Amino acid sequence: MIDPALKQRVLDELAWQPGVDEAHVGVTVRGGVVTLTGQIGSYAQKCLAERAAGRVTGVRAIAEELEICYLSALDHGDEAMAKRASDIISWDLSVPTDRVKIKIKNGWVTLAGDVDWCFQKQAAEADVEGLHGVMGVSNAIEIKPKGWVGGVEGQIKAAFRRNAEFDAENIVVTADGRMVTLTGQVSSYHERTLAAETAWSAPGITQVHDLLTVE
Repeated sequence: MIDPALKQRVLDELAWQPGVDEAHVGVTVRGGVVTLTGQIGSYAQKCLAERAAGRVTGVRAIAEELEICYLSALDHGDEAMAKRASDIISWDLSVPTDRVKIKIKNGWVTLAGDVDWCFQKQAAEADVEGLHGVMGVSNAIEIKPKGWVGGVEGQIKAAFRRNAEFDAENIVVTADGRMVTLTGQVSSYHERTLAAETAWSAPGITQVHDLLTVE
């Protein structure tokens, strides 16, 4: 797909994404690499815009250069935001109680601590990304599984075959203890994301090295 056509498809997907004001998002494309620029109303919108662009067929990579500009004045400080972040994470039943630590400086949220599964780490990040005033999130939560199940290569490959959203024929899965490495080729940025998320669902995994290329 030539870059002008891909650019239009990305713009169309941004317009299709609820919660994103596409009028303030600039899109440039070069060699399948999409760059998002402009001002956007919240960190949550920034995340939505990046995910929307990543779903478009033909996108190989994304350079996100969006600036967050909250439309209403921030009437609270980092301490109040940290209290709200702690509350919302504690209410999320998918996140283990008292295992996630929160630090906020100038609106930037840093999550630390440890959980058993990758989805719990992702859930904690999703909980705070929509808070008013958040300028960014660094997710430093460690994954420390309680158990270990062997044969994860076969389990991941079977999960790939069950997934109707991408073709895993050219993906190679290599396991070394609790670490999984993905190599080979996929046909889109979205498929690459899905493959990594699928690998993270294997029990006992603490690292996934995504070395897939988009062709």
